[in-house]
Amino acid sequence: MTMTADELEQAAADHLWLHFSRLSSVDGDALTVIERGDGAYVWDSTGKRYLDGLAGLFVSQVGHGRRQLVEAGAEQMGTLAYFPLWTYAHPKAIELAARLASLAPGDLDRVFFTTGGSEAVESAWKLARQYFVAIGQEQRTKVIARRTAYHGTTLGALSITGLEPIKGPFLPLLNGQTRHVATTNKLHCELCAGSATCTLACGDEIEAAILAEGPETVAAVYLEPVQNAGGCFVPADGYWTRVREICDRYGVLLVSDEVICAYGRLGAWFGAERLGYQPDMITFAKGVTSGYAPLGGVLVSERLTEPFREPKATFLHGITFAGHPVSCAVALANLDVMAEEDLPGRVRALEPEFRASLETLADLPIVAEVRGMGYFYGIELTKAGDAFTADESEWLLRQFLSRRLLELGLICRADDRGDPVIQLSPPLVAGPEEFDFITTVLRQALLEAWKELGA
Repeated sequence: MTMTADELEQAAADHLWLHFSRLSSVDGDALTVIERGDGAYVWDSTGKRYLDGLAGLFVSQVGHGRRQLVEAGAEQMGTLAYFPLWTYAHPKAIELAARLASLAPGDLDRVFFTTGGSEAVESAWKLARQYFVAIGQEQRTKVIARRTAYHGTTLGALSITGLEPIKGPFLPLLNGQTRHVATTNKLHCELCAGSATCTLACGDEIEAAILAEGPETVAAVYLEPVQNAGGCFVPADGYWTRVREICDRYGVLLVSDEVICAYGRLGAWFGAERLGYQPDMITFAKGVTSGYAPLGGVLVSERLTEPFREPKATFLHGITFAGHPVSCAVALANLDVMAEEDLPGRVRALEPEFRASLETLADLPIVAEVRGMGYFYGIELTKAGDAFTADESEWLLRQFLSRRLLELGLICRADDRGDPVIQLSPPLVAGPEEFDFITTVLRQALLEAWKELGA
């Protein structure tokens, strides 16, 4: 039986537990139920259309409603709906692994599949740990990551995550093996205070952390090409060269967490390619299937596989649904569409226009900065140069902007992980028409917010 819009809303209030959402808001507010999508747009259960300005959750690269991906999944279900990658293999996982290796930078020639991003991040840590045990460096257990950075919510990935508020309830389960260092937030950088240009002190802080912990105890450095949480922090020129040199100097593995930044989001197949550095591992998920089926994984440097080539060696890790045949078939179709339409190239070509459109908002007293690259931007908010109080930020992001933007037909993210920001990450098929709509809606909502604040 198909539920009506009212019945769906009531059933959700009674039975559905939303992720990172307050149950009180589901109980007290009207719930938006997204029912269908086409291209860069989605429609709710009442028929209202929205521009999907966040690509679901940084996921939908090729847009909604792509029949080629649907048909690839359906065909695979009719051929082989499921088989694990434990001992056995299946054609689609093999084909996809080879395809990804051909796209990845350098010698990242081996793929360990997962079902999503948190699992990918955790799998990379386990691989790093077992690799160092296998080569006789058992003390290497620690990870260096950046403050505010989000790397996932499973316990291992959450330990790497630099957002303390979401970790508190799970202490002392988190093992304390992660040290967090400075972000590449140029607007609020204290390390370069007094300098007219970036000194790359945020990169040097990684070296200081490695030395403080003891280089022989550090396994990996986890960094996103462009950091998501906090609002799209783009590193200064020279940052990645410095980080790579530091990792090489102390024998530490560099993990590029590209769960968001890969598959065209920054205008290249991988963020490391766009920003010109060579990681030892890349974690990925989200855009590899454009969200049509769950899939993630780790691209691994071939040299890290050497200890596992011994006759009795095994990477002691596995996930039941990792590399699911249907997900792999969908991923291959997704990559075909992206290649046929050159979506990474499209992003690079339209990036200046998207940025310029957003930067027209800089004249508003509530806008502190527009930052990002590709189709991945954050707009930091300010009270005419002053910081918002906690109560003001709560009202601005949760009570006003999130609701008002939705009313105006734009789905994006009003985020309080750090200074308040609005995040934008539309499907890669979006273009000038969508850019204009985004900017128009944001200008209206931000002006209304400024008036309500009485600032």
